[in-house]
Amino acid sequence: MTGRVFAVVGPSGAGKDTLLAGTVAAIPSLHWARRVITRPQVAGDEPFEGVTPQEFDSLSQAGTFALEWPAHGLRYGIRSTEFDGLTKGRDVVFNGSRAALSLALNRFPALTVLRISAPSKVLAERLAARGRETMAEVEARLARASYEVPEGLPVIDICNDSTPAVGIARLIAALQAKA
Repeated sequence: MTGRVFAVVGPSGAGKDTLLAGTVAAIPSLHWARRVITRPQVAGDEPFEGVTPQEFDSLSQAGTFALEWPAHGLRYGIRSTEFDGLTKGRDVVFNGSRAALSLALNRFPALTVLRISAPSKVLAERLAARGRETMAEVEARLARASYEVPEGLPVIDICNDSTPAVGIARLIAALQAKA
């Protein structure tokens, strides 16, 4: 028995972490792979392991990561152990990057992409509310926002333009439809 792997992608502010948190709460058997990121952890932020660039280098050189990629001036990785449940039939979701999808597909040939979208105005409001970036940085993120993924990948589109409860219900429905 093998579990399924889902990469959740979308521009910053699309609500990926909010939808993942609600979906995992509703489906406890679903494993949300925790990322390692080269930035400090902040209370109330997404669940991740914050490390220094030097610590990330050490982990990478030790072969710790199943996946790793750079984005937005940071480095992201997912430890191989986060995917251990696949062999027991447990599904795994991870907040990924469109740039890392080809690598993820090589590692997990049955990968399915869950592409989260939201209108530009909603993205801008969510990014500003985070308080992590200046307005110029928010505008730069919006200018880079794209929904393109490499050709040939199975993609399920989910619009997160309403309340968190509606977005979570849409994500759960997408996972159940893929089952």
